[in-house]
Amino acid sequence: MTTTAAPLLEVTGVTMRFGGLTAVNDVSLTVGEGEIIGLIGPNGAGKTTFFNCLTGLYVPTEGAVRYRDVVLPPKPHLVTQAGIARTFQNIRLFANMTVLENVLVGRHTRTKEGIFSAILRGPAYHRAEAESREKAMELLEFTGLAAKADHLARNLPYGEQRKLEIARALASEPGLLLLDEPTAGMNPQETRAAEELVFAIRDKGISILVIEHDMRFIFNLCDRTAVLVQGQKIVEGDRETVQNDERVITAYLGAPLEDSTPAAPEDTK
Repeated sequence: MTTTAAPLLEVTGVTMRFGGLTAVNDVSLTVGEGEIIGLIGPNGAGKTTFFNCLTGLYVPTEGAVRYRDVVLPPKPHLVTQAGIARTFQNIRLFANMTVLENVLVGRHTRTKEGIFSAILRGPAYHRAEAESREKAMELLEFTGLAAKADHLARNLPYGEQRKLEIARALASEPGLLLLDEPTAGMNPQETRAAEELVFAIRDKGISILVIEHDMRFIFNLCDRTAVLVQGQKIVEGDRETVQNDERVITAYLGAPLEDSTPAAPEDTK
């Protein structure tokens, strides 16, 4: 669903250099309220580096990142407080904590109780703790993990670990969720479940920016898709626009196709 209102996220001319290497080169992108936007490209295209620029892990060499028309501070915890949450390409759960505890960790930016309240453990602390547990359990219900709240995160199947990472990100109550390859390593059934979950998240009013290599997943999901190649955005648009662009076909297959059918990038993971 495309919006004509001011964008939720506005990225303008972001460039990220590491010494003599330019990993991201003058990339601009917007995400509107209620949109699901895809970001695709071959390995090494700069997609995760771009995510890191959005979330404060990297300070862009050039350009600006605005969320709700405010320039984001270059600190990950402040970006989370502002309303942007993310998952990672490689799962980063607290393996020896329970499923519920992992989600409670994600609540820390929305809890107002300070260290003295935690030490004294007064009524305000217990109320905040009970509220956090209630909200965490709601997220576990939402992601289908409530029955495993007391299981250690390391004992979950791979697909459920992915869901848990999303639940933990949602615990910070974001307006924008960044998903870095959420279906990596999943089987077709798990991928379909992930697609349904992303739509359900959007139905909660949360916008989504997603990196994926699974073209079928991306094109089924996204309102618009941007393509990065060698750190540059070469095209952005709907499924037909992206799939029929010769530059995209060249980037994925190494040479232009004489018969450039829309399915060409979809068959390449």
